[in-house]
Amino acid sequence: MPKQQPRAWQRMLSGRRLDLLDPTPVDIEIEDIAHGLAFVARWNGQTHGDYAYSVAEHSILVTDIHARLAPGAPVKWRLAALLHDAPEYVIGDMISPVKAAVGPGYGALDDRLTAAIHLRFGLPAALPKAVKAAIKRADKVSAWLEATQLAGFTQAEADKFFGKPDPAVIDGLTLRLRPPSEVRAEFTARHAALMEAL
Repeated sequence: MPKQQPRAWQRMLSGRRLDLLDPTPVDIEIEDIAHGLAFVARWNGQTHGDYAYSVAEHSILVTDIHARLAPGAPVKWRLAALLHDAPEYVIGDMISPVKAAVGPGYGALDDRLTAAIHLRFGLPAALPKAVKAAIKRADKVSAWLEATQLAGFTQAEADKFFGKPDPAVIDGLTLRLRPPSEVRAEFTARHAALMEAL
């Protein structure tokens, strides 16, 4: 009797069945992404407060920072910033040391999911390098804010690991923890507004 392959798909609350080995855009719904990301904790949950700081909240912040760093960028790249960690709705948020330990398989899985998500929402499967770099800059600023406001890092430590942000870019950005339902609703609304503006 042939050996059965292990299950490599996940059923989503929308009813979609997402194949992790061969994800297709038709199996991706923004409600599933928003719901999943609202329940995935950044920093492995090691943040102050009564709620986890979620990847959905982080993604909204990265979108806001990206808009400050690149105010003239097309709307589609703000959408790409919102979706920059979208694969984590299925594979979770692994901290960098764990990603390094897992090896190249993690990156390949992330790339497959990212391509399917991008195509689902009208973005190129792979972003231009300059766009990726701009989103990464916003991501590092977000990490600095999260590290200093929520994860117990000193500013000196955060400067060392994430780079010291321009004070004008972070002016007025105070992080707050919210219930997953609120973050999920804001993520979905932000996505809808960006899609409408495309």
